[in-house]
Formats: sequence, structure tokens, C-alpha cells
Amino acid sequence: MGIERTFALVKPDGVQRGLVGEILARFERRGLKLVALKMLTVSRELAEAYYAEHKGKGFYDGLIQYIASGPAVAMVLEGDDAATVARQMMGATDPKKAGPGTIRGDFGQQIGRNVIHGSDSAESAKREIALFFTAAELQAYTRVDAAWLFE
Repeated sequence: MGIERTFALVKPDGVQRGLVGEILARFERRGLKLVALKMLTVSRELAEAYYAEHKGKGFYDGLIQYIASGPAVAMVLEGDDAATVARQMMGATDPKKAGPGTIRGDFGQQIGRNVIHGSDSAESAKREIALFFTAAELQAYTRVDAAWLFE
């Protein structure tokens, strides 16, 4: 796939449980490069844009209320096939189906409290990154270990 950027959001349950550092460390140890990071409380307007594809579904209102219920941590990660790699690290959306060693498998309890969201494709990542970050907030740099991570 090549080097690409993806979006991840540690949801309010992950922030409240003190998992941000552990989650970020897992991504960095895997070789994904952090290019943007911010803590915010998601506004209703942003939540509705973020979850627009779920509008009209039975769980939509609860989802909007939940994601806006407290601080979350948004991040942009960069790496080889970053969207696929990050999603594999997160595990299945339902923590009961997520394998051990995945973020949701290790920390999630219920599908509605599954700790983290990640873009499901490079295309989704572009849309989600633009919702949460300006171009000026995205950093461009080369990590010192890049030569050891990529051919």
C-alpha cells in the first residue's frame, strides 16, 4: 500500500480509564509515526459530521451523546499501510470478538465502550483527519529509526 496517514480517536471511556499513554505507546512501538495529537471534547456538531453514516440507525443518538460526553484524544498516525495496521492493532469493533493483544481485546468491555475508533480505510482517514485537524497541525518529519523500519 505504501506510506499513508490514518486517524484514531481514544474515546471518552479510554481517556477516563487512563489508557491514552498505553495506546499511543503501542502504535509507536509498532512503527507508526505520530504526526498530530490533541485532546478535545467533541462538540455535537463535530460528532454528527463524524458519525454521519450512522444517522437514522437506532444507536445513533446514544453514540452522539456518548462521544461528546467527555474528553477524547484524536491522533494522526503515519506508516506503511497505516489504516490497515492500526485497525488490526485495535481488533474487532466488539471487544468480545477482539483477539487478545489487540487494544479492544485487552481493554474493551462492550461494543458501546470499546475504547478507540480507527479509520477503516485511507479514504475514510482523509475525511476524519480533516474533521479534527487543520493542515497546519499535521507535522512532517523523519523519525531517526525510519531506516530500520522501511526498505
